[in-house]
Amino acid sequence: MVRPKSFGFNSETAHTNLFQHQFDIENTAELAKKEFDLMVEKLKENNIGVVVFEDLEEGLPDSVFPNNWISHFPDGTLAIYPMLTPNRRAEVRKDIIDWCKLNLPHQKLIDLSSSWQNDKFLEGTGSIVFDHASRKAYACISPRTDLELLSSLCTEIGYSSISFESVDVNGKQIYHTNVMMSIAEKFALVCLESVENSIEKMMLSKSIEQSGKELIDLTYSQLNHFAGNAFEVLSNDGKSFYLMSDTAFNSLNTDQLSVISEYSTVLHFNIDTIEKIGGGSVRCMVAGMFS
Repeated sequence: MVRPKSFGFNSETAHTNLFQHQFDIENTAELAKKEFDLMVEKLKENNIGVVVFEDLEEGLPDSVFPNNWISHFPDGTLAIYPMLTPNRRAEVRKDIIDWCKLNLPHQKLIDLSSSWQNDKFLEGTGSIVFDHASRKAYACISPRTDLELLSSLCTEIGYSSISFESVDVNGKQIYHTNVMMSIAEKFALVCLESVENSIEKMMLSKSIEQSGKELIDLTYSQLNHFAGNAFEVLSNDGKSFYLMSDTAFNSLNTDQLSVISEYSTVLHFNIDTIEKIGGGSVRCMVAGMFS
């Protein structure tokens, strides 16, 4: 996780991320730091391993969302991704990459970050929701997700790609796949109504069910409350926790929470400032690593 220094509204990304909102809030950066610190504290209280890197640069409003530029795979592969906007490309840090190589199982590095020079973008586990157990990569089409680059990555790591279009209530493309779906070991949260093409919708739901996961269908309202932007992690003693924001948790109904609770313990966090202004939630704040 990266503790933000200059969190705020990112005008460079606003045209593709309709979840961002520009508010005149005093001390926005300080509020974001407080939310971040309380989230880290709660993770540690539940014996969940977390490594915090301090933001080194000024003027990086989205640095709190490192999952878009780096990801780690169960076999030790480390991947670096090309970001759509210049101020997000500046988030990529050699010191973090070097730390991962030294402290995590490491097989090889796949560096796609320079693909932006060919107008090809693939924003990590924002663009791609991985089902590592089934070796599948789900991705919804958007300006931030190049399907050719996705296919190339999947060929190299030996995963199958499942792509589709997901749109909001106004018919605009959802900017990141991890806004409309989340894959855990035993279940998946998906906003199926955001997939208008009936064949793609059937393909998506069938693929998830064939992977042996219980599918929890989200409404548009729940999607807009970041219920899809959740993430399963394991504590140091192997216990499953499902991380989400207070906003997401409060949008889910009793039946949905009951299903999740069969498999995982829900931890939720107040990150209202980060969500409303940054347009991302808990999943975006965590770059998951395999130990």
